[in-house]
This record gives sequence, structure tokens and C-alpha cells, in this order.
Amino acid sequence: MDQVDVVIVGAGVVGLAAAVEITNRFNRFSVTILERHTGFGQETSSRNSEVIHAGIYYPSQSLKASLCVEGNRKLYRFCESSKISCRRTGKLILARSDSDLPHLQALYLQAAANGVTDLQWLDQKQVLSLEPHARSAGALFSPSTGIVDSHQLMSRLEYLAKQNGALPAYRHEVIGLDPLAEGYRVAYRNPDGTFEALRCRWLVNCAGLAADRVAAMLGIDPAEAGYQIFPCKGEYFSVPYAKAGMVKRLIYPPPLAELTGLGIHATKTLDGRLRLGPNAVYVDSLDYRVDPGHAADFYGAIKEILPFLELSDLEPEMAGIRPKLQGKGQPFRDFVVCHEAGRGLPGVVNLIGIESPGLTACLSLAEMVAEFID
Repeated sequence: MDQVDVVIVGAGVVGLAAAVEITNRFNRFSVTILERHTGFGQETSSRNSEVIHAGIYYPSQSLKASLCVEGNRKLYRFCESSKISCRRTGKLILARSDSDLPHLQALYLQAAANGVTDLQWLDQKQVLSLEPHARSAGALFSPSTGIVDSHQLMSRLEYLAKQNGALPAYRHEVIGLDPLAEGYRVAYRNPDGTFEALRCRWLVNCAGLAADRVAAMLGIDPAEAGYQIFPCKGEYFSVPYAKAGMVKRLIYPPPLAELTGLGIHATKTLDGRLRLGPNAVYVDSLDYRVDPGHAADFYGAIKEILPFLELSDLEPEMAGIRPKLQGKGQPFRDFVVCHEAGRGLPGVVNLIGIESPGLTACLSLAEMVAEFID
């Protein structure tokens, strides 16, 4: 049985970033990334808004808050130095009426507590000067929010990991994990259907939507540990190019308590497209089809702040599924990033529930993993 220092399960953006960080720090370590799909980032990492978040929304002292604020700066620097397409578009969080202004005030205070220091208050006139086709009673403006080409980002991370000696193994599905006297036995299915195993000293679980099942292979009860994932689908609708140019920045409604996510918002893509979404619907299976019948709900959610849109403008685009740790109606849950030595599993690092802002925080999450190994 072959042996490596580190096995990473999952080649999403966090798994790839962890491979780069580990091989940068420990240049003699052998690292293998086992991924069941045919390439990197084919689930959550490539099916999202591609937004570089500022860290505005999350409870203070949470990992989501601290890693997002830190990750925002790290990701921009990395993209700029690596020539990865990104843009500081800025984001407007619009008050639909005066009744939304207290929500924005609370959000401003939350952002300040999280270390976000560049939020700006805008009145109606200032909003119109930035986005003449938007309607609001005022807004918060986040200049450090932007967008990134997630495929380019993951391609660069994969390249750097391979340059450092890491081995991505696609179409290799982990099917069993067993503790050994020193380290772990990782059983996997090869592309041809045969079975093999690796021995490793460190096991890093970055399996995204399957992270709770990977943890269960080690004898951890996901429900008891709080690791159970509740898949939550988010659909997107696109807007015709003729109207896409009427918006230059990201446009968000205020996040309200009754919303599962941040509400239906408008995001730009690097090639100038405009799309609306995501919604948030808990699902039992990984079905990425977009229901055209949901267009009316999207239109109803966005028409107050983008009145130039018509229902007929909305076309189904794509869907993603988020690995949420909170079920429907349950309170906020933070990222799980845990070295499981306390459960008698030294050398196991679980990353579970890595939804938004996981893309923004990927480099900071990778540093956390490397710190455990260090």
C-alpha cells in the first residue's frame, strides 16, 4: 500500500488552496487530492455568484466573519499577482423604502464589528449617481466587494499545487477510511472501477456536499457532532444583454430575518452579463435543473429595486447547491474547521459546511489547515 503525508478529499477551491498552502509550507510533504468528479470544482465551487465578499453579514467572532475579512484582501492580492480575472465592482445594499433603513443601520454596525471599515452611507441622490436605473430610499455601498473568475482561480491553484508536487487524482472516489496505528488507510475507487488504498499521516476532509459522509466513514456521527449537511439549492436567472448594461455594480436587498440566504440579488459577471439569484430551497437530491416557473418569484423580489426589468426578461441560467449546516428555520451555523484529535482522530482535519463566503475565504481556510499540521 502506497503512503503519502497528506490526503485531501475534494478538489474544490478550498481543497486546492489547502494543497497549495501545505506544499508551500512543507516542501517535502507528499500530497494527494482525491476527487470523485472528472475535474476540479464541479459542485459548489463552480456553481455560485463568484462574489468576493467583504465580510459584512456574519456574526462577530465567527469564522465566517474573520476569514472573509482576511480572505478578501488575500484573494485580491493573489488574483492580481497571478493575473486571475477579478474586478472590484462594489456592491450596493439598497433600502427599498424608509422601513428598510434600520436594517441597513444594523448591518453597518455588524460590518464595523467585523472589521469592515470601508462601508459608505448613500442617500437616494448618491445611489442614482452610481446606478441611475436602480430605485431606493438609500443604500450602503461596499467598495471592496467584487467578482472573480472562479474557474481561473481553481485552475491556477491546481497548477501551483502540481508545481509543488501535489497529485490531483480525478475520478477517484473515497469509499472507506480506517484509522491505523499511525495515520489512516484511505480506500478509493479508481476510474476503471477497481479498488485501491493509500496510507496517510494527515487526512483533510474538503468534500463539500459529501463532507458529512466522509466524516461518518471515520466513525463520527454527523447528527451528534453537528456535522450533518442540509443541501440547499440556489437557482439563477439571466437578463438579456440589452438590459445587462443598465447595472454596473452588484445590487442586493437588505438581508431580512425571514430569508434563508441574502435574498434575490443582481450580480454582474466579468463578461458583462447580469444574473439574478440565488433563491434558497432545501432539497433531498443534487438536481441542478432550474424551474422556469420560479421566474415570477424572482421578478417579484427584484422589481422594486430594478424597475426596468420585466418578467419576460428572465431566462433560466444555472443552479448551485450549498452545503448548509443549518436546516430550514434553524439559526446561524458557522464553518466547521476542526482538528479531530479530541475525538481520538489525530491527523484528521474536517472542513464542513463550507458555503458562502467559502470562495472568498479559501486562502484563509487553507492557512488554518496548514496551521493544524504545523
